[in-house]
Amino acid sequence: MNNKLILDKIDKVFGDGDSSVKVLDKVSLQVKAGEFVAVVGPSGSGKSTLLSIAGALLSPTNGRIIIDDKDISKLPEKKMNRIRLEKIGFVFQSSNLIPYLTVRDQLLLISKLAGNHNKEAEKRADGLLQRLDLEHHSDSYPQSLSGGERQRVAIARAWMNDPEIILADEPTASLDSERGRTVVKMLADEVRLNEKAALMVTHDKRMLDLCDRVVYIEDGKLSEIPKGS
Repeated sequence: MNNKLILDKIDKVFGDGDSSVKVLDKVSLQVKAGEFVAVVGPSGSGKSTLLSIAGALLSPTNGRIIIDDKDISKLPEKKMNRIRLEKIGFVFQSSNLIPYLTVRDQLLLISKLAGNHNKEAEKRADGLLQRLDLEHHSDSYPQSLSGGERQRVAIARAWMNDPEIILADEPTASLDSERGRTVVKMLADEVRLNEKAALMVTHDKRMLDLCDRVVYIEDGKLSEIPKGS
């Protein structure tokens, strides 16, 4: 299996001089195609920073980000935007849906931003809504949906451009355990079915059995946790 995502000796320092804080310290991580990796650790340990760097939302102070064999660490912002749109699907803690767009239009916005809005995109959006049991909410607005439904829309939106990499930041935080498990199972199934690479930051230990690997981060350093421990 090839590595879809490689973080190579990543440092992240915020601030300058005496007030600087090192949030990530020589972090290295590889995620293969078809692999679902969980990142756990205490609050303030660097989990969200790690995810933001993996998703090209933040630049590392040192180190390399390699996506699909391409080093993207030093790309200009315009090219980074393109990578984010074409290669990466984000699922955030709160669904981050746009309140004035219908469920279907949330998905179609992604294809419009990528410049590939066409009949094929509309077909894909409808197929995703059907797959995630949301077709009857196609014309609904976010405020009329339950928390679990909103998070499923966020997942459909993350899959809209068929990204190579899926990044999820506490995707179950606003859900009860049953709905949370349904959401993580959907992510896990997509990863294995379509050979994606996924990284999920979570506090919810009940979800870890759905992941292939668990890595632990504390004080900006990463270590592997043996499966089942």
